[in-house]
This record gives sequence, structure tokens and C-alpha cells, in this order.
Amino acid sequence: MNLQEMDLEYVLHSYARNYVNFKYGNNAKLYDEDGQEYIDFTSGIGVVSVGHGNKRLAGAICDQAQKIIHISNLYLIEPQALVAKRLVELSGYDMRLFFANSGAEANEGAIKIARKYGEVDGEVKRYKIITLKHSFHGRTITALKATGQEAMHTYFGPFPDGFVYADDISQIPSLIDDHTVAVMIELIQGEGGVEPQDKKKVQDLAKMLKEKDILLIIDEVQTGIYRTGEFLASNLYEIEPDIITLAKGLGGGVPIGAIMTRLKDIFAPGDHGSTFGGNYLSTRAALEVIAILQEYKEAGRLNEMIAYFDKWLQKIAKEYSALFEKAVGFGFMRGLRCKSSEMQSKIIEKSFENGVLVLKAGRNTVRFLPPITITKEEIDEGMKRFEKALEEI
Repeated sequence: MNLQEMDLEYVLHSYARNYVNFKYGNNAKLYDEDGQEYIDFTSGIGVVSVGHGNKRLAGAICDQAQKIIHISNLYLIEPQALVAKRLVELSGYDMRLFFANSGAEANEGAIKIARKYGEVDGEVKRYKIITLKHSFHGRTITALKATGQEAMHTYFGPFPDGFVYADDISQIPSLIDDHTVAVMIELIQGEGGVEPQDKKKVQDLAKMLKEKDILLIIDEVQTGIYRTGEFLASNLYEIEPDIITLAKGLGGGVPIGAIMTRLKDIFAPGDHGSTFGGNYLSTRAALEVIAILQEYKEAGRLNEMIAYFDKWLQKIAKEYSALFEKAVGFGFMRGLRCKSSEMQSKIIEKSFENGVLVLKAGRNTVRFLPPITITKEEIDEGMKRFEKALEEI
């Protein structure tokens, strides 16, 4: 039985896999069992923020693994406290944190914070949360219901109630009622097609919600930790959310999620918890990832590479206008909007055949989430292979 047969026999068929067996990587390059090289413009769906095989991250993980991997949150965890401090300092927000294992868990925790905030004297006075259509907030039952994509709700009901979907930010005020406790949005919708929100509309929304004492939850699971060029997309939009959720790139590949909130005393012991969340291994990894990316940003390399990547995307969007409507997104969260879903599928398939990995997203978008530490040489090689795939189409 070969590896593909083993996977098909023993693993649930919940992914449409490409059956390539990657053996090792170096920054934005991956190599399969036959030595074939691929340029990775996906970084494990925005997770491998400091690249594959990063020696500093590997060293930190190895060092921690030889000491303590896990003890549980019943005891003080040194790197957890250090990561919380760094996240607060770099964000510029006066907040406290809770650590989880994923984006979905972080969003679940954010929803629990909002629901508790909506209680008065033990009674639920406000519980409704408004999200946007085309949003994506996770795969757990509640996070899935918060996701504003009806197609994802098939099979899995009944769901928790209290979620309302707005067509866009402009519609949110008309959906607020006496039971509304929070609005939860992504500043750039990832799964929804790499679709950025309008900055002025977001700022106006934030101001209005503050006046109405309605919480603003910003899902930064994909946009956080320098993905947009700034530490948080919230910084880029110049707003002060009540709750921010993080995951993906924070651990560089080690599972971790985090909730940041200005509601510092919202949880009492026993209100929320996680066995694995924020353990020694994941927070030590996060500490190293943050240090690497902060240095990269301060040296000017991040902005330089983002600008270089953007030039390539704009060039391709212009030269292949028969295939693409436009380039979308910003930072290292980018996309090319295809003219049809059939074309999107062909481009992703042909790109893989030519040794470059790209992602599918909503609105017929080919999505690019390269490692944040990607080099010019890797960008050039990946884009040349991508162009070759387009020429074949």
C-alpha cells in the first residue's frame, strides 16, 4: 500500500488533495520526494510566516521541546506571558489575552466574551452578533454559523441562533436592534475573495458602534502578524477594536490562536479555558516568529518585498486581462480576480503543474499568501512559473 492509498483508506475524505509528498522546504521553496522544486505562494494558507525550514524557529522549538512542552494553564507559563506582553506592545492597544489553538477557537472565545458582555445581572439582554456575507470565521459549529456563507451551513444544523448577516458594512446600522451586542468583521475577507473593506466605512462603523456601546470584533486570523505590512490590519485601518482574534501566522506552523480584548476583566476563573492553548511549545514558537518578523519589518525588507510582489501582480493583471479582472488585496494577502470559476480552477491546476502553489478563494479569486520572508529571487521564479502556466492556458 503506497502513501496515497494509505491516506485514502484511513483518513476521512474532507480535503480535495493534491497527492504530492513534500519532504523538506527552504523559505518559499518546497521539495517533493522526487526532488522537484515548488515555489510556495500559499505558506500553508497563511501560516508559515517565516518560511519553511527556518533555522531560528526550529532552534527555538527544539530548545523548548527539550525542556518543557506542556504543563497546562493551571501553572504560570513564562513564554505565554512574554508573548502576551509583545502582542500588546506591538499592537499599541491596552488589552489582555487568552490563548487557544486555532482561529476557530479564537473566534469562539471572542463570541463568548461578547455574549457575556451582553448579560446584565445574569440575564441575557443582548446576544446578537452581526457579520458580513462572504465572511469566514471557522469550522466549529458556532464559528461556522458566524460565517456569512450559506453554502457552508448545509448538513450541520441546528445552529446556535443570534447571528445576522449584512450584505456590506453600509447595511450594518440598519440591522442593529436592542439585542445586538457585537459586530464581527474581517478587514480583508480571505476565503471571501481577498476583498478589503473600505477604510473610511470601517472607521465610521467603529465610531458608531462605540457610541452605541456595541462591541467591534476584528477577525485578524489571516490578516494579523505583519501579513498586511503592518503588525495588525487594525493598525492599518487606524481603529481601536474591542476584541481582536489571531492565529495562522503567529506560530509559524505551530498551532496557536489568541484573543486580545480591552475587556480585561470579562472572564472569571472557569468562564473559559483550553488544555493546550498557549502552552510552552506554541508560545515559545510565537515569541521567535514575532522577533523575526519585527526585525524584518524594522529593516525595511517587508515593505520592499511587498512593493516588489505588487509590481509583479499588477503586471500580470494587465498583460493577462483576458483571464483576470484585476489584482486585489494588499500586503502579502493578495489575489487575482478571474473572469470565471472554470478559469480559476484551470489556473490553479496549471500553476501546480508548473511548480508554483497558489490558492482558491471566493469571487473566482486566485489567492497568494506567500511566506512573509519571501525573497526577490523566489518571487521572480514563482511569477515566471505562474506566467508559464497562464501561457499554457
